[in-house]
Amino acid sequence: MRGPHWARHAMFWHVYPLGFSGAPMDGQPADPQPRLRRLLDWLDYAVELGVSGLLLGPVFASSTHGYDTVDHFAVDPRLGTDQDFDDLVAACHDKGFTVVLDGVFSHVGREHPAFRQVLADGPDADLASLFDIDWTSEGGPYPQFFEGHETLVRLNHSGTQSVDYVVEVMTHWLQRGANGWRLDAAYSVPPPFWAKVLPQVRAVNPDAWILGEVIHGDYPRIVTESGMDSLTQYELWKAIWSSLKDENFYELDHALDRHNDFLSTFTPNTFIGNHDVTRIASRLGTHAATLALSVLMTVGGIPSIYYGDERGMTGEKEERPGGDDAVRPQFPATGAEAAKIGGEQGQRVYREYQELIGLRRRNDWLVTARTEALSVQNTHYRYRVRSESGRQYLEVELDLGNGGSVRIFDAEGNVLWSHG
Repeated sequence: MRGPHWARHAMFWHVYPLGFSGAPMDGQPADPQPRLRRLLDWLDYAVELGVSGLLLGPVFASSTHGYDTVDHFAVDPRLGTDQDFDDLVAACHDKGFTVVLDGVFSHVGREHPAFRQVLADGPDADLASLFDIDWTSEGGPYPQFFEGHETLVRLNHSGTQSVDYVVEVMTHWLQRGANGWRLDAAYSVPPPFWAKVLPQVRAVNPDAWILGEVIHGDYPRIVTESGMDSLTQYELWKAIWSSLKDENFYELDHALDRHNDFLSTFTPNTFIGNHDVTRIASRLGTHAATLALSVLMTVGGIPSIYYGDERGMTGEKEERPGGDDAVRPQFPATGAEAAKIGGEQGQRVYREYQELIGLRRRNDWLVTARTEALSVQNTHYRYRVRSESGRQYLEVELDLGNGGSVRIFDAEGNVLWSHG
């Protein structure tokens, strides 16, 4: 398995800190607000859930939503200070948790001071080659923008300045105690760029785990050429919810065949929700969402649970400014108030998450396990998931009749868990 040994046992609670803590989405406070510390009061909740680490959304100074960074070396004042970050990392480590940060190295915010200075000083500026700017454009200097967003300015990934800059940022926060990085929009950056960056990062931090956000493409090739440890498994995410919604388990079976192939090269990050997509309970309802969770927890991969999904929260992503807000909500001040989220239904969903996470923990070989279809129909699917050594296996049966159900069997045919 690629990556550090600790990643073999990793399971993350994925949190978007700006939303979680109720931070405003624009404007910077005159004085830092220690909202990041609110996560301290949720760590026991995460322990009880059964996860082993935090996968944090952006925590660095930015103009609005966190992905328009203006200072990679400073904690966003809306979240607090370096000390608040250090205290959170220390508290996580005390509980045996790892911390993975979200690094936006495809682009920076248009208000990044270095970019503003380069525009003012021209192509001979000291940091001019850090940014992808067309200095010969008829209308004057024209920066390249990330996916057409004029507030997001692309770094120049063909130059050495960007390599040096990203190495410095990643190393800085790893040295402060982070255990790894999620590379936002890694799909938009040429793999040879990462191949220059990551060996330098690992030379100083050999136990760092590197996850790339890649939506589609040749996953194994990207991993091999970039040197990343893992990628976001969007193909499987889509197949899980779509096969349940459309009553087409052939789609899931096809995706699991490809998933087996991916596992020969790397161990993907698997998920049924994140900060960029409509929540699983909104797509399927809470009952079928538990069927989706049962698949997530019984196939190979390094799973992440998006905060709130474990309580059946709903929220739809919309393609408009602010369209992510509904899937990036504020949580109560402390974990002791978790029962407020979803009421009795939220508690029931939480228990289901605990039970399935516990099942996976007791069968830790699942991280690299392969699946084999035993029976495939549109509304009925039974698969065997076998350890890499071949010595252990479970069987999972999904049936969409009569409202939908799932049963998980051990190798002797005993039902380990059922729903519906």
